[in-house]
Amino acid sequence: MQEQESRAASYTTLAPGQDFRHEIEIKRSRFITVLRRAGTEEAARDLVAGLRREFHDARHHCSAFIIGPDRDIQRSSDDGEPSGTAGIPMLEALAKRATAAGVADLSDVSAVVVRYFGGVLLGAGGLVRAYSESVSSALALAPMVRRSRLRVCAVEVPHAAAGRLENDLRAAGFVMAETSYAARHTVLRVAVPDESAAIASAAERVQLLTAGNAHLTTEGTEWVDVPIS
Repeated sequence: MQEQESRAASYTTLAPGQDFRHEIEIKRSRFITVLRRAGTEEAARDLVAGLRREFHDARHHCSAFIIGPDRDIQRSSDDGEPSGTAGIPMLEALAKRATAAGVADLSDVSAVVVRYFGGVLLGAGGLVRAYSESVSSALALAPMVRRSRLRVCAVEVPHAAAGRLENDLRAAGFVMAETSYAARHTVLRVAVPDESAAIASAAERVQLLTAGNAHLTTEGTEWVDVPIS
């Protein structure tokens, strides 16, 4: 069975690479936030397990994560803190994080806050603020990218015309995907945003560049990271 495509065609996530770490201190308690890009629930939970081993002497390893382009998987854990004072504030910090004006679409992110108790009780309200601030301050510093779904489109042209058409498409700003070769023609592929207007525009450009002799056909989709300008 073919997996149903997400409603969202793009979202914001952490840049690929190592886990991002940030620490704050509140009334002598240390709050160490670790963020990991995680595309599956298993990957998100692996972060918790790893930090339990690394910070084995800490009292709490609270966690929250959001997974999927549509952000349909959301989980949190207080890990021994009073109910509702850690995991939920952390999850809200992830879910409500503004990634652009009026936009909150952060996903595929797992957050763990390791707490070393400093001897001063913070109270329920203090804990909520501390865990929320821990995640929010880490997110403010962590590198982000746009994760965009692109539609791969193909066009068949004679071998002799392929080089010029490819150059023209690149000059027009299209992202070129894999090229393949058959006995009598070359198949050029371009990747465009998975939106009807973008696909129609690409098809019109191919028609224009080939004087109506070639036609664009749509194939599958792929997710790619796009830098945030």
